Amino acid sequence: MFLGITCILRLGIEFNFLLKCYKMSKYKDVEDYIANIPEERVTPFMKLKETIISNLPSGFEECLNYNMIGYVVPHSTYPDGYHCDPKLPLPFINIANQKGFIALYHMGIYADLELYDWFVGEYPNHSKYKLDMGKSCVRFKKVDHIPYDLIAELIKKMTVKDWVTLYEEKFKN
Repeated sequence: MFLGITCILRLGIEFNFLLKCYKMSKYKDVEDYIANIPEERVTPFMKLKETIISNLPSGFEECLNYNMIGYVVPHSTYPDGYHCDPKLPLPFINIANQKGFIALYHMGIYADLELYDWFVGEYPNHSKYKLDMGKSCVRFKKVDHIPYDLIAELIKKMTVKDWVTLYEEKFKN
């Protein structure tokens, strides 16, 4: 299903935001990023990270990118890389400790309207709190109430092949 020019432009803005964050990275690696998370957020953040790693289809790699912890399609799998800067791997999921929340960025729910609709529809079944969501960003302000089971289901829904196919279909010229 075609998302329309508005969605394509919004995704471009989201990717460009992530690209700017990448260029301003202040952390050496994933471990350094985690070491700088406030103590009261380490446990929920690490549980979110483990939920992703435990459910992520094979082929994605964890790395520090865009000043966040990212899960990307590596150049060894997708040599073209990210279209705005082919030197970068193709981003898929990022997690970040932001000032007032923990964020999950999932490019699949942004690029695939059916997946987005599924997630938005399922969220109330997994959380008593209102969904706080941007373009590809899900913000968890109540870090003790992250719906890890829903995140696990979401993570399983898109393989590397699915993501590359969708990315090429929607965003590559």
